[in-house]
Amino acid sequence: MEQERTHLISVIIPAYNAEKTIEEAVNSVLSQSYDNLEVIVVDDCSTDRTKQIIEEMAGKDPRIKCISNETNIGVLKTRLAAVHEAFGKWIAFLDSDDIWEKDKLEKQVKLQEETASHLVYTGTGYIGKTGNPLSWVLHVPKEVTYRKLLKQNVISNSSVLVMKDIYLHYTPVSEDDKDLHEDFACWLSILKNGFKVCGIDEPLVKYRVSSDSMTGNKFHAAVLNWRTYRFIGLNIFQAAFYMIFYTINGIIKYNHIRK
Repeated sequence: MEQERTHLISVIIPAYNAEKTIEEAVNSVLSQSYDNLEVIVVDDCSTDRTKQIIEEMAGKDPRIKCISNETNIGVLKTRLAAVHEAFGKWIAFLDSDDIWEKDKLEKQVKLQEETASHLVYTGTGYIGKTGNPLSWVLHVPKEVTYRKLLKQNVISNSSVLVMKDIYLHYTPVSEDDKDLHEDFACWLSILKNGFKVCGIDEPLVKYRVSSDSMTGNKFHAAVLNWRTYRFIGLNIFQAAFYMIFYTINGIIKYNHIRK
């Protein structure tokens, strides 16, 4: 596949105290079959060896750009700062403890060209803390609508390939928006405004399941989801309706991963 400069992809990896996983995450990007990319890794004032590991990797591969925040600003602001530094028209995100299959970007670029999509996402597989594969896969539809996404957020952040300008326009950025699922709010806003969003039903992302992700505050997550519904314009009754689907799908997902 011809890789034109217009399809330069900027891969954004925020990192905080990720010394155990950051190298594997970055290497999964560097080994992509689609190689017209830059990798922007941002250390958010880690207290472990994360920054050192990133700098050592950047010294060996010119595609890696290492940025260090002066203060800890959190994952959303870190991600946005990196996007503003990106040269690519297209942005992909990867959390510092997740990994990609080697043909993820190639398949996404191919689908984007075939469908003229503005955002392309993929299915998600799951791995344990030490990298052992789990059996369950989050399957995704080939296309998702605004109303379908309201029922369940099937767009994993680490799976997204999105146009930079569209992402910057629809991502909540004010201080008042900090208590949201910002990525979910962004995907919903993109769909609500008529942009084309397509999916690849393959587990091209491996999401690392940690003890924190399994035992985290589910009530707080539900509150963030409620606030996201209200932020995008749903009234109380509409938000309550979709919270039913959110709760049911969340329980099903949690039970599958826990097995």
